[in-house]
Amino acid sequence: MQGEVSAQDRLPVVVLISGNGSNLQALIDATTSGALPIDIRAVISNRRKAFGLERAQRAGIHTEVLLPKDFDAREDYDAALMRRIDAHAPGLLVLAGFMRILSAEFVQHFAGRILNIHPSLLPKYRGLNPHRQVLEAGDAIHGASVHFVTEELDGGPVIVQGEVPVHDDDTEDTLAARVQAVEHVIYPQAVRLFAEGRIQMTPGGVVLDKQPLAKPLPAESVAHR
Repeated sequence: MQGEVSAQDRLPVVVLISGNGSNLQALIDATTSGALPIDIRAVISNRRKAFGLERAQRAGIHTEVLLPKDFDAREDYDAALMRRIDAHAPGLLVLAGFMRILSAEFVQHFAGRILNIHPSLLPKYRGLNPHRQVLEAGDAIHGASVHFVTEELDGGPVIVQGEVPVHDDDTEDTLAARVQAVEHVIYPQAVRLFAEGRIQMTPGGVVLDKQPLAKPLPAESVAHR
């Protein structure tokens, strides 16, 4: 049984999206069920037609759209995005399929309180097309990682990882679907640890319960198919 958390004790969170928002939905569902002690104050997208906006609206969450084409430079966009985010005073910023490389100034502004999820077992296969890279390499195991965001692309310290088997007949699509199911477990898991004050990012890496985290935590129980 989850203990009841009062509204004022919930960690204020802003979520950034660009597309479908399935990880956003996982966070919404975990919050609604009482498993996550957070208050999603806003969902902001860089794409007007992102389906994740509809997911948020259905849940009664405030949504905003900030389009890159309305700005002359990336730095201008990031500065405007920072102002939008700061207006909601979040304790945590969650990137849930936000398809933009963030500027150093942006990352530094929210240092220690930005999480991202990446569909690979980091540090392997950073950047684009990780499922394709896994299949081309012939790996037997694939997965996803939740990590703190730093200025290095997909290079921040990892908090949680979930593994999936790679089948002989897998395509990029079938493998992506299996990994996504794990993402929906490990993202709420990592957000909960942060919201409960159990994890922090330090110069030496992740600290869990005031002790250095020697390796990423495994996913909570996940059924693989």
